[in-house]
Amino acid sequence: LRHHLPQQLRPQPLQHLHQQHQHRHRQPRHQSSPEVRERLQAVGAIAQAISAEVQKVIIGKSHVIDNVLINILSNGNLLFEDYPGLAKTLMTNTFADALGCDFKRVQFTPDLLPADITGTNIYDAKKGEFTFKPGPLFCNLLLADEINRAPPKTQAALLEAMQEKQVTIGTVTHKLPAPFIVMATQNPVEQEGTYPLPEAQVDRFMLKVVVDYPSKEEEISIMKRMEGVHQPTITKVLTPEKIIELRQLVSQVFVDDKLYDYVANLVFATRNPELFGLKDMKHLIEYGGSPRASINLIKAAKAQAFLNGRGYVTPQDIKTIGPDVLRHRILISYEAEAQDMNSTDIIQKVF
Repeated sequence: LRHHLPQQLRPQPLQHLHQQHQHRHRQPRHQSSPEVRERLQAVGAIAQAISAEVQKVIIGKSHVIDNVLINILSNGNLLFEDYPGLAKTLMTNTFADALGCDFKRVQFTPDLLPADITGTNIYDAKKGEFTFKPGPLFCNLLLADEINRAPPKTQAALLEAMQEKQVTIGTVTHKLPAPFIVMATQNPVEQEGTYPLPEAQVDRFMLKVVVDYPSKEEEISIMKRMEGVHQPTITKVLTPEKIIELRQLVSQVFVDDKLYDYVANLVFATRNPELFGLKDMKHLIEYGGSPRASINLIKAAKAQAFLNGRGYVTPQDIKTIGPDVLRHRILISYEAEAQDMNSTDIIQKVF
């Protein structure tokens, strides 16, 4: 019977089908080379070492630690939104020690001026000329603590630094050290004496991470650890130069064209949900994600795959990191607020 069927309808030998299956599911050729696998294993060991050093001080918060690593490897900036006393300053300082980076902290207050962050030109009477005195912005890792307490003029002083990695004073442009990362925090419960962040600045943060309270077991461990006289010593795992090398490796992670299309559909669905069968969501979204959302989602997905020891991105990488990339880029309408919905609920429906 098999010989009387047309060629395209004949059952194929199992061995041939197995070869076809392997061909369809094999990874890109450049991803399976021993050199790439060896690099991925080495990077995985580095990431584990950094996490281990941070966990000497920080108990729990594995999701937050992973997101900080993704942000560092993706050359992004990070916005923490959490309640007071959840160790955001301690975590940032610990990461700076483990990464071998210069760390500065600026407490944002209503009387903070732009020159207090960027630096200013000071007249030198001996030389008879102005010399530039750098501000705390000139470091590798800047913690902008309670960033929404500073007025908009001071907040705007970070815009150029976050995007172009430079600061312009007068007519002179000063390059910031590489790598340069801003980690900002804001308090979601205390709104008195605060200034909402401009949308242009919020969009410059790659990730917005919401930190929750620790579990009961974690809080007991925190109390026992903090009552000790001797605090753990953090060992330096990386250097600023090594971080730049790792970023170059992350940029080489393979992304299939179908995943680019998938990310574009996700972002476009936040702008025009009715085109994707989500008519009931159109009145819930004031405006959707910008092109930065697409760019940062691909970058973060590459770093997510990289930390998982893979040289290629999967749809699950995009789904895992997607809410933290899109959360702060979607402005919900008053109607959504009336229904007690937030941007995270919108993102879940889009996915």
